Parts: sequence; C-alpha cells; structure tokens
Amino acid sequence: MVIGIFGESCTGKSTLADKLKESINAQVYTGRDYLRLEKNEAAAKRSFQAKLREAVSGENIIYVISEKEHLPLLPHGSIRVLVTADLDMIKKRFAGRMQGSLPAPVAAMLERKHGCFDKEPHDIHIISGRTSVDDVCRKIAAMDN
Repeated sequence: MVIGIFGESCTGKSTLADKLKESINAQVYTGRDYLRLEKNEAAAKRSFQAKLREAVSGENIIYVISEKEHLPLLPHGSIRVLVTADLDMIKKRFAGRMQGSLPAPVAAMLERKHGCFDKEPHDIHIISGRTSVDDVCRKIAAMDN
C-alpha cells in the first residue's frame, strides 16, 4: 500500500506519518529522499516511481510531500491524504522551528502558499487540530485489509 501524505509545511504531515508508520509497519520517504536510490536525479526518480508502483499491492510505503511537483510521483492506486491547517497555526508552528521568530518574508511566503494543495484530489482530508490522527490511522489501516 502506498500512502501519499501531502500539504503545506507545518500542517502535521510528519506527525501523521510517524503515527501511521507504527500502526501499519511502513517505510517513510519524505520530499527528495528518493535521491538516495541512484546517483543521478532522473534515475532516482524512475527507480522511486517503480518502487511505489510495486508497493501499491505490496509493502507499505508512506510518502510525505510538501512540494506540489512531487505529487505526480504517486502511482494510481495510492491512498492520497491531504493535511491542512489554519494559516495562524502554520505560522505559529513555523515560528517554533525558527526559535520563536517568524521573519516578515517567511510569513509572506507562507501566506502566498496557503491553500495551494486544497484542490488536489484526495481520499482523506485531515484538518490539523480538528481531525483525530488516531481515527485517520485506524481508517487507513482498515483500507489495507
């Protein structure tokens, strides 16, 4: 089973992936982790896509995506999980990553990107802070059976 967890930065994708990894015994890839598979990017991308296609009906792989350019790597048959959060929550979490300060250019970038994944096709939509991660993990685990 392949689970694509996608959304903006600081929405809770990694938290969900970590929790889900425990419940379904999955391997997790994030962003450009696939570059470890080959020496050049094009070959690595091809190898990763082949690995994901095989995993649709085999091993469990979770792919955490925060850049829209990586969505096409998800093969047909993947479970697509959109994770969103309110802009204020995203800014607060991002500021935490930056020792409590959110520079104006970073805040502006977050504002520009906010909602960029909202219209992407998905099977499950999680709103961070409102949707139970445990409930989503149970739902996805049930899809594996």
